[in-house]
Amino acid sequence: MTTELDRMKILEGKISHVIEYINKLTAENEKLKQQIKDLRVEKKDTEELAKRAGKLDEDLKRYENERDLVRGKVEAIITQIDKLGI
Repeated sequence: MTTELDRMKILEGKISHVIEYINKLTAENEKLKQQIKDLRVEKKDTEELAKRAGKLDEDLKRYENERDLVRGKVEAIITQIDKLGI
């Protein structure tokens, strides 16, 4: 009879370890799910920032082109004034 009781205690101990391991894995799984959610939010924010940076880059190029056009016109006006001798 003692052998049966010892075997039951061993089985109970193993079941307890399995339950502890499952609880540990469940907690780890929840933590990983939260990390996934956080990373998705971060990814979305990063994509939005990248879009904004791209738009700002386009704006910058456009402003540089406009500046070059204005500079060319100002230089042309200065050249015409110089020709007048003023």
